[in-house]
Amino acid sequence: MSNKKVFVSGCYDLLHSGHVEFFQQASRFGDLYVGIGSDATYLEYKHRKPMFPQEERLFMVQNIKAVKEAYINEGSGVIDFLPTLDRVNPDIFVVNAEGGSEEKRRICAERGIEYIELQRTPHEGLQARSSSSLKAELSNNSEAQEPQSFSSLPTRLDLAGTWIDQPYVSQHHPGWALTISLEPTFEVRDRCGLSTSTRKMIQRIWPVKLPKMDPEMLARLVFCFENNPERDSDHISGAQDAIGICMPGLARHYYDNNFWPNKIENTLDEMTLRFLEAHLVMIPMEPRRAGCSVTDGKDITREKVVALAQAADECWTAILRKDLPAFAAAYQASFNAQTAMFPGMVHPTVDGQ
Repeated sequence: MSNKKVFVSGCYDLLHSGHVEFFQQASRFGDLYVGIGSDATYLEYKHRKPMFPQEERLFMVQNIKAVKEAYINEGSGVIDFLPTLDRVNPDIFVVNAEGGSEEKRRICAERGIEYIELQRTPHEGLQARSSSSLKAELSNNSEAQEPQSFSSLPTRLDLAGTWIDQPYVSQHHPGWALTISLEPTFEVRDRCGLSTSTRKMIQRIWPVKLPKMDPEMLARLVFCFENNPERDSDHISGAQDAIGICMPGLARHYYDNNFWPNKIENTLDEMTLRFLEAHLVMIPMEPRRAGCSVTDGKDITREKVVALAQAADECWTAILRKDLPAFAAAYQASFNAQTAMFPGMVHPTVDGQ
């Protein structure tokens, strides 16, 4: 009786002991076949070329003892492995737990393939490794040797719960704001909804890049600097801007009638961030028109704030589950709750009124 066929897929750019251990664990179920993300797929996700080209990555993976055969995936996007999966026609599809998704589970169910999720565990006696941690170490080492000559300051995109960071909103009901820190590969336009005012404040202190320190403490410093007592305006900028820029990855921060959140959480899970990269589309728009005040005509009630908080909760849950329909619905619900309280956020020509 022949061994079962087992399939796994990934980019495997910085091949490390964690990958080898994963291959060994997967190969215990049968003959192991590996799909490798192409250079084009990697560029689509990361907006940069992989450290090792696909032919070199293929060579390395093919020569791991646990691997029977490996191929370059011919598809694109998150499910770039689909043509390879159909070519191999495996009995079992194995993923790391953080790389699992309902879409992958559905694809396997449709094809009669057993779907198995493995927890990421290091080989006995070895340090836990991940591509993200290795890249961070390499980045730290290179930065210590070579000063950067360009600005790499992040910006932030608010996903849900916007305005809950203002006490005159959260006093009606507490809730989370969701932000994601972006490393822009585009010119960030002024007054376009990406916290350019806070980013410019940061550039006055750190023109090139953020210093290496505790992200929450860094966000506190930025918040205090932007809201210094001698500012011209009585308006206090929300903490979500400073936190969204300084806190890496996807973050949520909980507000309860205070300017600073009671607690902050964030995730750097690669598959979660890749899910957002794959499904968030940013469309450049003109800067906010002169004299525009998004707070004009505001109408804040407890019912509307509850709707905002609930939408943010649902958005966070949907993202972590990588549930696109639920994410889209919660994202829209959050926007609707915001504009119900602050109709000045939307220009009449945008919604057709």
